[in-house]
Amino acid sequence: MLCVARSTPWICRSCATKAARSPNSSSKRLQSTNALHFYQNRQLELYASKEAKRLTLRQLVFFGRSMNEERLIQSANYVRTELPVRIAHRIRDLQTLPYVVVTQEGVAKVYELYWSAFEKAPVLTPSRTSRFRRYPEIKTMEDNQAFCTFLSSILEEHAAVIPSLSLGLSLSSPYLPPDELDSFMRRMLVSRISRRVLAEHQIALTNHVAGRRALPREGNVGIIDTGLNVSESIQKSVKFLRERPFDLEDEQVEAQDPDKAWPEVVVEGHLNTRFSYIREHLEYIVFELLKNSMRATGLQHLGKPVLPPILATIAASTDEIGIRISDQGGGLVIPYIKSPSDLFSFSHIRNAARMDTSRIGALRTVSSSKQGMKATVTEQMQWWKRRQRDSAPNLRVDTPAVAEDIETEAGVAPHPRIGIGLPMSNIFATYFGGSLELVSLDGWGTDVYVRLPKLGTNLEGIEL
Repeated sequence: MLCVARSTPWICRSCATKAARSPNSSSKRLQSTNALHFYQNRQLELYASKEAKRLTLRQLVFFGRSMNEERLIQSANYVRTELPVRIAHRIRDLQTLPYVVVTQEGVAKVYELYWSAFEKAPVLTPSRTSRFRRYPEIKTMEDNQAFCTFLSSILEEHAAVIPSLSLGLSLSSPYLPPDELDSFMRRMLVSRISRRVLAEHQIALTNHVAGRRALPREGNVGIIDTGLNVSESIQKSVKFLRERPFDLEDEQVEAQDPDKAWPEVVVEGHLNTRFSYIREHLEYIVFELLKNSMRATGLQHLGKPVLPPILATIAASTDEIGIRISDQGGGLVIPYIKSPSDLFSFSHIRNAARMDTSRIGALRTVSSSKQGMKATVTEQMQWWKRRQRDSAPNLRVDTPAVAEDIETEAGVAPHPRIGIGLPMSNIFATYFGGSLELVSLDGWGTDVYVRLPKLGTNLEGIEL
């Protein structure tokens, strides 16, 4: 393999080592990624050679349903040994990228976060090792509580991973073929979801067993709702989305009536459908799809006082749950989009908006904020509440005022259209073997089909 000194995007181990040791090296990017540990670490090779022990939703529910202290400690040790393996696979994935890609600002940041979590995570107490891969065996409830505190700190530190990856890969798009870029992003994002699921599930189970926090709903097991009501989740998203001030988030639309009503959403089909699923994942998908449909409908029917309704149809078969969202928003008539699936792509070749200056700027703002982006409905609701408070400072709200700048606090630019909602919805839908499909009826509207497995027997969709 040729090195960067010979005009290629790669750098060899020899050159990386020399550059890292050289006190006069002018390559700040090289130093920021710590070239020495970038290529040479035997423990990383060891962990990256192991296979991830993937789970199904049914396994998570079955093991967590009759939780006691012994089973909780057993679960903690599974998480303790599994997370370093999954992180190591992604570090190795990053190391296979062309050097010009991994030194991009967003990608380099993610690499450092992953390396820190794997090799040099912060010490919690004097008795705790500073290395995640050497975290000691958990033997008591006190050990488990310390471990959960550790997991929480890692989750917070990694809040900027999604926007940072999106920023870095958007900037790197000219250097990677579209298939390679999108495949890499999928592996990174699915792995991130899987690690958060394991960590958050362990924390939720611990809080419940310790009696510090009751489960939000009867029948919940950790973060899994075993009786998730699909219609209720859709109505919840509809209620919040329709309560927002009418803002199409489009600079080309000059005159907008803030008092205009968003389109109604008619929920039909099998309204009593319930199944076991991660509520946060389902509601994020529904929320993003309805938000896009409402905006498209508003743009397509600007001159109409009342907007045509959106249909949300629920269908339950023996082994899957289907949700169809149909709007009259004109379809996906976008000049630079050849196929609806290109909207899931992070490559500028398939989706030219990835290199849009305003979008790049918004990603920089989000990735550098304290809050980052966790891809949840809750953080979007919080952003809109802050925005409403900022536009009406005398309005009484439940959340206390803060001194930070509104955009920095919320972690988004004035219009948070950073192009992550649809790709993340697709990742969430396919994580446990589901699917998300866009069908454009050009000139009329768009139908979106979400299919999710009902039985919970599909393994996590992690790619090694």
